[in-house]
Amino acid sequence: MLNVTSPNDGEFIDQTPLLDWADAEAMLLRARELFYNRDRWLPPHERMAILEKLAALVEAETEDFALLIATEGGKPLKDARIEAARAVNGIRIAIRELPFILTGEEVPMELTPATMGRTAHCSREPVGVVFAISAFNHPLNLIIHQVIPAVATGCPVIVKPASTTPFSCIRLIELLHQAGLPAGWAQALVCDTDTAERLAGDHRIAFLSFIGSSPVGWRLRSQLAPGVRCALEHGGNAPVIVDSSADLSSTISSLLKGGFYHAGQVCVSVQRIYAERSISLLVAARLAEGARALIVGDARQEETDIGPLILPREVQRIDSWVKEAIESGAECLCGGEKIGGRFYAPTVLFNPPEDAKVSTEEVFGPVVCVYEYETLEEAFQRANNSRYAFQAAVYSTDPEAIAEATYQLDATAIMVNDHTAFRADWMPFGGRRESGLGVGGIGYTMQDLTHIKLIVTKEE
Repeated sequence: MLNVTSPNDGEFIDQTPLLDWADAEAMLLRARELFYNRDRWLPPHERMAILEKLAALVEAETEDFALLIATEGGKPLKDARIEAARAVNGIRIAIRELPFILTGEEVPMELTPATMGRTAHCSREPVGVVFAISAFNHPLNLIIHQVIPAVATGCPVIVKPASTTPFSCIRLIELLHQAGLPAGWAQALVCDTDTAERLAGDHRIAFLSFIGSSPVGWRLRSQLAPGVRCALEHGGNAPVIVDSSADLSSTISSLLKGGFYHAGQVCVSVQRIYAERSISLLVAARLAEGARALIVGDARQEETDIGPLILPREVQRIDSWVKEAIESGAECLCGGEKIGGRFYAPTVLFNPPEDAKVSTEEVFGPVVCVYEYETLEEAFQRANNSRYAFQAAVYSTDPEAIAEATYQLDATAIMVNDHTAFRADWMPFGGRRESGLGVGGIGYTMQDLTHIKLIVTKEE
């Protein structure tokens, strides 16, 4: 059995069976049996009806889900409620997208003499069994993004939630079955790492969806069987440019949210802020002032702004990285200390070295770094000097500076006068370089989980 404890206080939440390879293979065989018997495929209207029922069921339990997210994941209750509401919306996005995904297209055959006398059209079919490995930081909404597109497109899906936050996933799968989805089409696999890696490398899956650390994701990709597709969503150390024309009042409040939301445990959390020299210390000081006002505590309390780190070892890691930066010359304007064994004070560092871990790695904690720059060209170069490339941001009221930033910044998405952690569930979302592979977002994932079938008919 897997005993799950709350990151808020270490108290026991509940236990769930810890499954092994025999269980995983039984799930895989069940899923493949469904997929390879086309007579058992659910037609689109049935899948849509099931998802409609699921949306209503999840909506009826949003407060329960919010409390569960806060309890098992440590996300402050005010943010957990937003995650639960997003989950409902994500299901409805899939319903709306499905007709467009399934729409076929005619292929012109009158373009050369050799193709005359034929008609052709394309349709889309599901790719096959999906294996999804998920992360702890959005224990419901990440599952929505990995499971619901599979259900919508007709792919059997086996999903492994993070071992620290399994219950949001388990409950969602229960509700899917309650909504009418036959059990083999969506299965929750709570297992150890070895079992998950073995399943990820099995030739009988068709698609691997992975959300987690960069080293693990790229290793799993290298072990995929020939022909298996994948989508990898890792993290980054999101850069932000702030020039002297920016409205600092709105900029600071936005950066506070983007940097300290869920204690910085977000793959696109604001981490590296490059501020023009004339305002750099002011930006850092005002961020520190705002960070000191944030309430750190039990995520289940209404007033909490910043909850715990997911595991005590993460508190230790972040503290060592911050101390390394300070010893190397960074100025700590606030925070820089552990609060008990589960929390870390929101921290603002000014001008840490470019080679410090807080500058080069993904902190994944409540730490924001501010650096001063002389010219925008310098800021762009430093912002792009990373192994990662995910979302970035620019704060400015100068149209030319904004245009140049959106052109020069190497990122998959640029937020203008908004923080890097912004996301809407229908927009494309994914990283470049070590930050990932493929494009997420409900509709984009649904496209990934289908492939084109071409039908060519020769006239008699």
